[in-house]
Amino acid sequence: MDDLPESSSKGTKRRRMDDSAADAATSSSLQDDLTFSDTLVALQIMRAQFPDIDKVSVQPFILKSQLYSSVKDRTQVDRELESLRRDKVLRIFKLNTGQDDHAIMFLDDYIKQCSLLSLGGKVKDSHITLLINAGVIIRQLIDPNMYWFAIPNVGTLLKGLAQGRNELISLLSRRRYKEMMLATLEKKRLRMSPLDMRFHLRDLIGSGHLRTDHTPTGLIIRLSKD
Repeated sequence: MDDLPESSSKGTKRRRMDDSAADAATSSSLQDDLTFSDTLVALQIMRAQFPDIDKVSVQPFILKSQLYSSVKDRTQVDRELESLRRDKVLRIFKLNTGQDDHAIMFLDDYIKQCSLLSLGGKVKDSHITLLINAGVIIRQLIDPNMYWFAIPNVGTLLKGLAQGRNELISLLSRRRYKEMMLATLEKKRLRMSPLDMRFHLRDLIGSGHLRTDHTPTGLIIRLSKD
């Protein structure tokens, strides 16, 4: 991989965003940092707020749907993600969830995740097998000679992602008005997912399954109408 470009201005901007992310990591409520105007700031803060999960060795990642819930201009998100990808700040992965899910991981974190392997020269079949077994690449179903880059050890979290989505939607579906105050909802724990409520709320708001409404008493989370 090419080295990341360095500059004093970028370094200063990155430090400012790291400070903002550290502050947000201790934020007590999702309502305090639900929306942002800058994609990279949103990524930094969501990275800092990635849940600490026992027995799962995965570096923090952010779903594209979570960005869509936090930065309202989706065209801006897509444009800035592509720019950050070209600048080798991050990588984007198609997740094997059966849905149009994409995960975003900072390149530094992905290198840590894949630090066990470094290949040079001609790639042999044994190398490919090693990469597949390590979870760094997966075969494309339409062509077994082509591969997707993947996030190692993410399988358990993908199962929890699907189950957590269903559990949260089911929870709201059982409410009389299919809604709940955000302050109450984010205190609940999901039984079927190791990912926290904040992670799932951002995901489902961004994918359009949930919507938010402001009221005098606070933010309400509602199921979106079909």
